[in-house]
Amino acid sequence: MYEHFEHTADLGLRIRAASLEELYAEAGRALTAALVARPDAVQPTQRRTIRLDAAEPDDLLHDWLAELLYLFETERLLFSRFDVSLPSGGLEAAAWGDRADPARHEVEMEIKAITYHGLKLEPDAGGWLAEVIVDL
Repeated sequence: MYEHFEHTADLGLRIRAASLEELYAEAGRALTAALVARPDAVQPTQRRTIRLDAAEPDDLLHDWLAELLYLFETERLLFSRFDVSLPSGGLEAAAWGDRADPARHEVEMEIKAITYHGLKLEPDAGGWLAEVIVDL
């Protein structure tokens, strides 16, 4: 589950999931939902493999979302489905989606960057909770 929350001139993503793997997948969906008005219009027609290294889970979350944003900015790729695993010290994911198409994907907002400001990743009663602020 994810939700967006207001944060001054930025946007916050609050993500909850039962496991860390699910949390990273849900964070990817939250980012897509911030980028386009109808994330359900993103079809899983292309597969991309993403591998990242980071010592800390919160750094990995930042880098994961920054990589997804980079792929949107450089290749116009949007993702709707994720299969995430967390080997020691890193992340391996298969991400499925398609290229942004103005006929199907109305860009909701321009996200400039994923920030470390207010970044939080911690266990909670239902599993895991994360908060990420994105710079608009």
